[in-house]
Amino acid sequence: MSGGPVGIALIGAGVISTQYLTALSTFPDVRVLAVADLDVERARAAADTYGVPAAGDVASVLAIPEVEIVVNLTIPAAHAEVAGAALQAGKHVYGEKPLALAPADGAKILAEAQAAGLRVGSAPDTFLGAGLQSAARALSSGAIGEPVAVTAVTQGPGPESWHPNPEFLFQYGAGPLFDIGPYYLTALVALLGPVSRVSATARQARAERVIGSGPKAGTSFAVEVPTHVQALLDFASGPSASATFSFDSAVSRRMIEITGTEGTLSLPDPNTFEGPLQVRAFGEEEWRDLPVTGSVAGRGMGVLDMARAVRGGDEHRASGELAQHVLELMSTITESAERHSVLPLESGAPAVPVLPDGWDPVAATLT
Repeated sequence: MSGGPVGIALIGAGVISTQYLTALSTFPDVRVLAVADLDVERARAAADTYGVPAAGDVASVLAIPEVEIVVNLTIPAAHAEVAGAALQAGKHVYGEKPLALAPADGAKILAEAQAAGLRVGSAPDTFLGAGLQSAARALSSGAIGEPVAVTAVTQGPGPESWHPNPEFLFQYGAGPLFDIGPYYLTALVALLGPVSRVSATARQARAERVIGSGPKAGTSFAVEVPTHVQALLDFASGPSASATFSFDSAVSRRMIEITGTEGTLSLPDPNTFEGPLQVRAFGEEEWRDLPVTGSVAGRGMGVLDMARAVRGGDEHRASGELAQHVLELMSTITESAERHSVLPLESGAPAVPVLPDGWDPVAATLT
């Protein structure tokens, strides 16, 4: 396609699809042309709700010539298979996190895309939101001097209390590390660069969980992965981080603090696109709010940035290479916990440029 809005198809009409459809339908530089799902009726219902012209199974959607980017919203176990099918159909692919279940599968996706001259993008794209973009600008301006250390925590009682189908969130490829961890780890890698080595511990609090809402409320299911993970990370650029990912806490906490030579920066929840962003210098007794500017358009900003890059020939920010490094990082954390050892990372990660001033998702730029 030579110009105009970029054609998009969604594969997977589950819970997260509503957030993508809501945002993408407001971006004039993309057009959602189709929705696919194993449950075709569910795909049709989503398409009808958002005025999408086509719905059907995966094969029928991939056959639409005007579809240029496939947004892969399937469960983690299907990410690699669906991404491969999209690439084979000649489509760029942007997937929900994680990129794949294992680094080898992620590397295969990237290799297939490179061979075909296609792009790979991946969630999370929350680091493109106003809160974390403002944090990036604060760091580059020297607001806390040279970054030295990070404390990152995401903990709570787990999603089984509110999610109507939470089983997959406790299976291989999920758990707190692979489900929530990508938001925190992607934000840190985008801000500080790649991680060079890892040391971790992990445990599983309960072998079974009980669904707390929806038609299956009261049903128990097996837990397959660790539900409390702690990791020490060394960044190639110098800083270190302690990170906790837990579904085992009665107390919910969401925080990232970056300590520097001149003060500490408190970041917003990286699973959101907004603020607040605060700083505290040595000698100050209270946190100070920093300005938060940029877009809070929501999930789909990474798809839009990728679509504009497809037309303009630039590099997109929520890239497959960034997602591959985060996937390797999570896999290495898991292996480190299993082996009780410090392990290096082999992959790097591309630098992530800050979005330009005035980057506006709802402005039409492609003609």
